[in-house]
Amino acid sequence: MDARVVTVVGIGADGWDGLPERSRAALRSADVLLGSGRQLDLVPASDAERAERVVWPSPLLPALPGLIEEHEGRAVVVLASGDPMFHGIGSALAELLGPERLLVLPHTSSVSLACARLGWRLDRVDVASLVGRPAGALNALVAPGRRILVLSAGRESPSVVAALLAGRGFGPSRMTVLSDLGADGETVQHGTAAEWTELAATALNIVAVECAPGPDAAPLPRTSGLPDAAFDHDGQITKSEVRAVTLARLAPLPGELLWDVGAGAGSVAIEWARAHPSCQAVAVESRPERAKRIERNATSLGVPGGVRVVEGVAPGALDDLPAPDAVFVGGGLTVPGLLERCWDALRPGGRLVANAVTLESEVRVAQARETYGGDLVRVSVERAAPLGGFTAWRPAMPVTIWTTRKEAV
Repeated sequence: MDARVVTVVGIGADGWDGLPERSRAALRSADVLLGSGRQLDLVPASDAERAERVVWPSPLLPALPGLIEEHEGRAVVVLASGDPMFHGIGSALAELLGPERLLVLPHTSSVSLACARLGWRLDRVDVASLVGRPAGALNALVAPGRRILVLSAGRESPSVVAALLAGRGFGPSRMTVLSDLGADGETVQHGTAAEWTELAATALNIVAVECAPGPDAAPLPRTSGLPDAAFDHDGQITKSEVRAVTLARLAPLPGELLWDVGAGAGSVAIEWARAHPSCQAVAVESRPERAKRIERNATSLGVPGGVRVVEGVAPGALDDLPAPDAVFVGGGLTVPGLLERCWDALRPGGRLVANAVTLESEVRVAQARETYGGDLVRVSVERAAPLGGFTAWRPAMPVTIWTTRKEAV
């Protein structure tokens, strides 16, 4: 075994017996064997006699570079559950070492095994993980008729999933908990979210959900322009119709980062993050109570890991933030230097969108347009409302939207 290469061996609940010969050979020749206590116990001492066994510390990721450096020059084998590149340690090692120093020998993932047991099409299933991640991420996946596989963080995870489903009005959803998939002692539990009371049979389990709405469910689409009532807010929110236009002009693409400056309720940042699981947003808000509200909204709408909240006053609060692919300025347009700071930080090809309501902020975006180009659009929305015994149109304040793009290098 090349001591310059770290080998990652995927192992299932069936342990040594389920490993192919190439994975067994890697374990036999290992000088150092890294893994959780449970994973290390799956490899008999007689089959990896020469290996020093090291249990992962907690937290793992900050310690990972030091662990690899400590055993430099030795044949290091890392144990991972199932497929190491699917929500596993293999991805972190690939980022740390690069693919040229990594050999991954995958096992069948728990997701593939679960689909095989359930007769589900793998390409039609949504997958979420509770391992080191907030349960609120499930909120973005819950929709009528959808099938979800949840990678559990312990025996309590099915109850966490059930409570979340019931809280969204999806209590009738059918749940199947599969424990120790692939092992001789594999177990299956069935129930509905509304009635679920059991712990999983073991900590190594996966929760399969068939989403079924109850009468009080209010499913939300993934498109821009969610109802204002979907957000907790104090009135400081980009209204639904204007938000839809704003997001269209921000034009989120997978993997891109947004700055939402003067975020208010965080509605633009949150809808940006909902556009694709890889989209990220930084919501900058000066008022502490609003900053907390953004965090709650991000969780309730399924993107707790997709929106980072920065509490502070821009432009100073923008220092040290990663360069954005798009910037939305929804508040603070008249603050000296703010637009200039946002433009300078914007990546080549990036988009800047600013919404103005007051005369002073309109003047500011008109001036900025002279400097940076782009176009101005005014959006007016009227809603039908009672007027005595009749119905009349009540206009909302018009919003001027300035959009510009930084030339790609």
